[in-house]
Amino acid sequence: MVVFFRRNFILLTLCIFASAGLSVRLRAAVPGKLPAMSYLDNRVIRVGVDLRMGGAITWLSKSGSKINLINNYHHNYGRSLQMSDYSGPVPYIPPGKTIAPAWRSLGWNPVQAGDAFHHASRVLFCKNNDARSLVVRCIPMQWPLDNVPSRCTFETRLTLDGPAVRVSNVMTVFRKDHTQYPAMRQEMPALYTSSHFYRLFTYNGDRPFTGAPTVLIDPASRIAKALSGFPGGVPIPVLWFSHPLMTENWAALVDKSGFGLGIWEPGSYRFAGGFFGRPDKGGPDSYASGYASPRQTEIIDHNIRFAYRYVLIVGTVKTIRQYVYAHAHPVRSPVWRFKRSRRHWSYINARDTGWPIKGRLNISLAQGNPEMIGPVAFWRASQNPVLYIDAKFTKAHGRGGVFWRGIHAPGFSAGNSLTFPIRGDGRYHLYAIRLAASKTYRGAMIQLRVDPVLDWHGRAGAWCAVRSIGFTAPQK
Repeated sequence: MVVFFRRNFILLTLCIFASAGLSVRLRAAVPGKLPAMSYLDNRVIRVGVDLRMGGAITWLSKSGSKINLINNYHHNYGRSLQMSDYSGPVPYIPPGKTIAPAWRSLGWNPVQAGDAFHHASRVLFCKNNDARSLVVRCIPMQWPLDNVPSRCTFETRLTLDGPAVRVSNVMTVFRKDHTQYPAMRQEMPALYTSSHFYRLFTYNGDRPFTGAPTVLIDPASRIAKALSGFPGGVPIPVLWFSHPLMTENWAALVDKSGFGLGIWEPGSYRFAGGFFGRPDKGGPDSYASGYASPRQTEIIDHNIRFAYRYVLIVGTVKTIRQYVYAHAHPVRSPVWRFKRSRRHWSYINARDTGWPIKGRLNISLAQGNPEMIGPVAFWRASQNPVLYIDAKFTKAHGRGGVFWRGIHAPGFSAGNSLTFPIRGDGRYHLYAIRLAASKTYRGAMIQLRVDPVLDWHGRAGAWCAVRSIGFTAPQK
């Protein structure tokens, strides 16, 4: 039996959590006083969150329609549309706790609805502002573990805009473990659709925002092949694509008629997705389900406030794309200024001084061969010939390296790189690297890697501080 809330549970009315030396106070709600669902309806669309499941979005439809686009497979708190984040260690097993063997590889994984053992997340606060906006806050459960609340809170804020739901998500972490674990891919968010919405469209070419034809990723043939040989078509999980590009930052899961749900996350150029079971079989409560999730690689600090926004759009592929075009602000020349966050940059063989970020990334060079990995983005080499790095180096010497990845390249390579001399005087310098000098820096680009010091064996007390990386020189 699925456990939602124990009705006789006496909730704490005040929770105090330590976060970076500060106290965060949260007023807890009494589950028995909350309705099961809370809805917004603007006569165009209707969206609902389930307050028995941490406020996860479990309903999205046209206003007045009985057709729910969201999958809520009743044996699985991992479905619906919800927040889900990841960090180390892997596996994450607190003393005396039980982990589901199938999920050992996930690590620290707070999930908005509940855990794999059917314990629901607890709602702390919910406010529905006269059907114009809705805010819900919860303590999420650790998905792989048996009844273990996470040392963080999730907050989801919904507002309606015609056929769209604008969503703002915030995770506030207060872990006792202060280890800076390696960056992991985050679901931003995790979206599961009803089985009828399985035809996935996006745009993944090198002419974004020009009206170029969209691309259909149709799972039907691959699912049929995977299910062949199973009597009766056993509903096994089938993933049919993995982290493809979406150069217009949106994807849509639609039915045979072309109607469905789009998700747009302006900062994400990669997404993951798939389908479980047989497409077009069952309904919102069935095992069969579509899946799509914009992805970013992110370091989740022990005290971070991790925020992002996305938009859900109900309609056809054409109307979903039209909404994106009307509201998007395409970036011609990417610039990452590290004023208050890492801007989705991460590291290999390096770490920084952690959250909060205050105007720069302070990166230790104590390890050998440090690398800074940039987020997937999109720009044209011809429009961005020079890369500017505003940084200072302490107790480091030699040359740094810049690597780039074209839209069709599987990864970084020495052939797509340039070096630049660094100054280890502890002062900020603006390094201007003319990437256009390389014959391989041509066409559409999607990612950068910066090696602060090449052929470096590490040195205690060596650091670099990076204020910005980008194709526009910072103003003095």
